[in-house]
Amino acid sequence: MLFVMQLLNGLLDGVYYLLIALGLSLIFSLGGIINLAHGAFYAIGAYLTLVIAPRLGFGGALVVSPVLVAMLGMLVERFLFTRYYRLDPLYSLLLTFGLAMVAEQSLRMIFGAAPLSYSIPDLLRGQVFIGDFIYSRYRVFLIVIAAACVGGLWLLLERTAFGRVVRAGVQDPDMVGALGISLRPYMAAVAGLGIGLAGLAGVLLAPIYTIHPAMGAEILTPAFVVVVIGGLGSFWGVVLAALLVGLVKGAMVGLGFSAFSTAAIYFLMLAILLLRPRGLFGERITRFE
Repeated sequence: MLFVMQLLNGLLDGVYYLLIALGLSLIFSLGGIINLAHGAFYAIGAYLTLVIAPRLGFGGALVVSPVLVAMLGMLVERFLFTRYYRLDPLYSLLLTFGLAMVAEQSLRMIFGAAPLSYSIPDLLRGQVFIGDFIYSRYRVFLIVIAAACVGGLWLLLERTAFGRVVRAGVQDPDMVGALGISLRPYMAAVAGLGIGLAGLAGVLLAPIYTIHPAMGAEILTPAFVVVVIGGLGSFWGVVLAALLVGLVKGAMVGLGFSAFSTAAIYFLMLAILLLRPRGLFGERITRFE
C-alpha cells in the first residue's frame, strides 16, 4: 500500500512537470525558442495566487492568474521572442536565461527572499477513501484539472483549424508561408497558451509547495527532461514522458531509494536517448535537421 502511495505521489510530480513541459515543447517546436524563463512564469503564477486569492478566492486565482501570466507571455513574445525566430536557438537560450534571472530577482525585490506559503482551500481539504486506500482530495483535484488541460489542448491542436496550422508550422513553416498564412499570430497564441499553462501549474502547486523566488529554476530541469524523453514535436510523447518520469521517481521513493529519485530520471533520459536519440515519439522537424 505504501509503495502504491509513493507511485501516486510520483504521478503527481509527473502531472505538474507535464503542465510545464507541454508549453516548453510547443514554443520550441513552433518558434525554435529554448525558453529558460519558462520556470519563472510558473513562479509568477504561484506568487499571483498570494495576491489574487485573498480578494477573489482560490477559484478566482485559478482563472485570473494563468490569464495574466499568459498575457505577460504574449508581451514577451511580441517584444523579445520575435527577434530570435530565425536565429540559432543558442541566442534565444541566452536571452531567456537573462529573462529568468531578471524575473527571479524582481520577485525577490517585490515579495522578499523568505519562503511563503498558501493554505489548501477549505473546500478541497480532506481525504478521498477508496476501500482501504486514502488519498488527498486536493491532489485528486490537481490531477483532474491537469487531465482536463491535456484533453482540451489535444482537441485544440487536433480538431481545430488553429491546431492544423500550428502542426503544419512545426513541420514546414516555409510551406505554410508559401500558402499565404502568417505564423506570427499563431506564435503569439502558442506562447500565451504555453506560458499560461506554466502559470496554471504555479497556482495549482502553491498550496502544497513552498513559494520562493527560485522555485522556477528548480522545476525547469525536470521539465526539460520530460521534453527530451518525449521527443520534440510530439504531444503524446511529452504526456507519456511526464507520467513515466513521475512513476520512476515515485517507484524509487517507494523502494527506499528516495535520495536517488531525482538522479533516476536523468539515467532514464540517458537510456532512452541512447536507444532513440529523438526521444520516445520525436518527429523530424525540418528547420532543425
